[in-house]
Amino acid sequence: MKMDIQNNLKKTVNVLARDIGSRGYLQINELNRTVDYITAELSNYGYTVFDQPHDYRGRTYKNIFVEKKGIRAPEKILVVGAHYDTVTGTPGADDNASAVAGLLELARMFADTPLHKTVHFVAFALEESPLFRSKHMGSYVYAGSLKQAGRDVEGMICLEMIGYFTDEPGSQFFPLPFMRWFYPDRGNFITLVSNIQSRGFLKRVKKAFKRGTNLQVESLSTLFVVPGVDFSDHRSFWKFGYNALMVTDTAFYRNPQYHGPGDIPEILDYDRMAEVALGLKSSIEELAGG
Repeated sequence: MKMDIQNNLKKTVNVLARDIGSRGYLQINELNRTVDYITAELSNYGYTVFDQPHDYRGRTYKNIFVEKKGIRAPEKILVVGAHYDTVTGTPGADDNASAVAGLLELARMFADTPLHKTVHFVAFALEESPLFRSKHMGSYVYAGSLKQAGRDVEGMICLEMIGYFTDEPGSQFFPLPFMRWFYPDRGNFITLVSNIQSRGFLKRVKKAFKRGTNLQVESLSTLFVVPGVDFSDHRSFWKFGYNALMVTDTAFYRNPQYHGPGDIPEILDYDRMAEVALGLKSSIEELAGG
């Protein structure tokens, strides 16, 4: 099973980062090819796939999503999402093909599994600069549409760079100097990050995550003043008052190829990526019921 997961993850990363490559906001052809790939994969798993078009400066971008309907409490929703665009000029294997691969693999694993609550698996457009942390982000559009519709969102799990790990001493850096006394100095763990409001949600996700894998998981629930804690699509859900957290390998605090041409498939650790997927599978089972 784990080898199948690794192979699926590697396939998606290679398609996005090598076959398609840079997926910047002006690279419409590459973004559309990415949309087509994600749509085809989700369709192959048996889902009905929806898109959510939104415009920015005369161009149309799309969020891609499926809804895994709950059988006991379908009105309660868990959102699992990842952005598929990149900074222009980078292949984006870790940022964020790794997370799209994880998203698709989770959708695959739950395709034939009844759940008590509804789960949305969503691939977001326009997370990167120049739309970063703005109302034009695909995740902001998606979260806003849920809010406007009065949907009961119990929480959101954002996958943001889940593929870079290293056992090298001193390879892990931190936004604040004192944090080195509380966290490992080797970048061989995954991190869950939330705001204070979402602390309880994070604790549930972390506890269940640890049941599904032996991969080390660290966590942080803190304020916006800590650099990086709101640097992805979970921020959009915070803006609408929803519980949300980010699952991350800590990005530029660990990966020296962040936002560069060296962010290629070969630098990723697919074994540990598979462990992240297994941990998140356990978390989703806990949150949505199995």
